[in-house]
Amino acid sequence: MAQGDWAAYMAYWRFVNNPQVTIDRLIEGWSRQTATVVAGRHVLAIQDTSEVKFQTRKGRRRGLGEVGKGNARGVLLHAMLAVDADSGACLGLTGGKVWTRRGKVKVPHDQRELADKESARWVTTAEQACDVLAAARMITVVNDREGEFFAHWALTPGDNVHLLTRAMHDHALADGSTLYQAVERARFCDKAMIDLPQRMDRRARQAQLSLRFGTAELKRPARPGVKGLPERVEVSFVEVVELYPPKGAEAVHWLLLTTHSIAKASDAWQIVSWYKQRWIIEQLFRSLKTQGLQIEDSQLESAQALIKLVAIATKAACIVIQLVQARNGGQQLPIECAFTPEEMKALAAINKTMKGRTKLQENPHPSETLAWAAWIIAKLGGWTGYASHRPPGPITFHNGMNRFQILVAGRALQTV
Repeated sequence: MAQGDWAAYMAYWRFVNNPQVTIDRLIEGWSRQTATVVAGRHVLAIQDTSEVKFQTRKGRRRGLGEVGKGNARGVLLHAMLAVDADSGACLGLTGGKVWTRRGKVKVPHDQRELADKESARWVTTAEQACDVLAAARMITVVNDREGEFFAHWALTPGDNVHLLTRAMHDHALADGSTLYQAVERARFCDKAMIDLPQRMDRRARQAQLSLRFGTAELKRPARPGVKGLPERVEVSFVEVVELYPPKGAEAVHWLLLTTHSIAKASDAWQIVSWYKQRWIIEQLFRSLKTQGLQIEDSQLESAQALIKLVAIATKAACIVIQLVQARNGGQQLPIECAFTPEEMKALAAINKTMKGRTKLQENPHPSETLAWAAWIIAKLGGWTGYASHRPPGPITFHNGMNRFQILVAGRALQTV
């Protein structure tokens, strides 16, 4: 590490350990830029939770609580990304939560009020999104199965706010049957080939899916904590099944629930298409870990510093996704969607130092665009800048953002 980089790193270390830099302020900063680009759009507000595990040993737990199974210790990250429903462009973060557990809760889960459960984060994060995305034409909150529970259906939807979730439970229905029984009564009515993106446990491939859809009324559960909620909530269901998967491949089977109305097969396929966009938040989490910032290798000593580090890195990982999308100038999102005015000043100063002797070595993009920032961050990450060379990828942008965040944190420390 160069001497200048080491000095910047130490400034960054002091920044995350400064008590005046709080986790609430950092998460509040996640969404400032997002609100500037959502007007008139249909926004998919995609949320999920990930475990960030850090190395510990007996006598050096660093104040971290348990995560997952076994003796793993770390931080829990719940984040929500705003994605344009039509173009797939990542518009930024809308909110979330970063925390570590403080021991085990003795009161059984079913006997606690929603506010006393970790699952409340699905509802409170959706509430944050409604504020951040107030100028959007429509909001569709997208969850995976963990976020599928009755209180979420009862509390989140509104006039222009919808919910789309993969089913987790065989809900009791108002007509006395169950959700799975209602789905079985529906007939498959259409087929289509869809592209499945690559995941850690699956290669990218195509799948032929059979589709059926319908409606159901979820009945309020008979347990504590939900008595004040409506007695029933009407939802649409869409089930897609891969009846003939390739040999050795796990068959695709999604049962999706939504508050969107579905009148015909094309409406149902639209729901499937929106749900497929959920992969982008998996990209965010991978970017934080083994395929990007490698945040789990951090040696910071305290839980509070690690929580702040996760919050800072989450914002950086989101920006990396935006920069990869913007690198060729195709999305044409404004620079304000990812960077603050102070960060834009830093980018402008860095850009001046990167001008080469020829036109080919100068930033070719307008300074008000995200593509302009992508060129600078890629150069910080080691990209040559020549259009004829391989375009910068996520790792290059991660390296560039890592250097950029260290420099920005050092600047910010001077004003705290």
